[in-house]
Amino acid sequence: MLENLPYLGAGLGFRPQFKTEVFLNRSKIDFLEITSDHYIDSPAKKLEELELLAQHFRLVPHSLELSLGSAEGVDEEYIAKLADVVSIAKPAWFSDHICFTRSGGVKIGHLAPVPFTDEALGVFVRNVSAVKKRIHVPLILENITYNIDYPWNEMSEATFIRRLLEETDCGLLLDVANLYINSVNRGIDWKNVLDELPLDRVIQLHFVGAHRHADRLIDAHADTTDDEIWNVIREVAVRCNIKGAILERDENFPEFSSLITELQTAKEILNEEAYVLS
Repeated sequence: MLENLPYLGAGLGFRPQFKTEVFLNRSKIDFLEITSDHYIDSPAKKLEELELLAQHFRLVPHSLELSLGSAEGVDEEYIAKLADVVSIAKPAWFSDHICFTRSGGVKIGHLAPVPFTDEALGVFVRNVSAVKKRIHVPLILENITYNIDYPWNEMSEATFIRRLLEETDCGLLLDVANLYINSVNRGIDWKNVLDELPLDRVIQLHFVGAHRHADRLIDAHADTTDDEIWNVIREVAVRCNIKGAILERDENFPEFSSLITELQTAKEILNEEAYVLS
């Protein structure tokens, strides 16, 4: 299924703040990534918005609360509601994160990293299997940023991701900003991490600028994509067949024309490298 996914191009993470601009620039935006949770248990007006977006754009749902790393299992009610969103969006694929967001039945409010162990891997395999039984659309999983390294880790993050994707047959949503941020904060070379990742399973990218706070980088979704991140994108594009790239922006919004300029740069990189790979 992953091999036959369509090429979507370069698009935006949809935010209501620039809804008008999105429609005014339809010809320049290849597809939209929607946050699935914004349309779960939402008023009728939000569902109308989703249906309107689906009429005019190719959509990819990106969820926040599957909590695939939760040892207690996945929330079947949440999966059912997510399936309804997916059915309206009719996407080529949908995505969530390599993390957990719920413990003991309580939402913890952020994307928390799991230990890179065989036990945690088994939890993911069981939970992804439960999701796939309900939603028959390819699932891709995203790497996150994290500030702690569990002392009981049994493998590297890249090895964990490779085994996870192989054992679940999922694709990779490679967040290049997260890759760069984690590498810089840990004093390692991001190219070495790329060498370990299963790049044949990369389906989509996330990109945005890295935010610097004191001596650390933060994934704030608030900065223009910088040269370092563009370099990562170029390297990834050389190494694998990317089906789509999404610019994420949640704060410090610039003029919409600046976002379109970033999209155009991404399109040029993807098209150039796709030509080289062919």
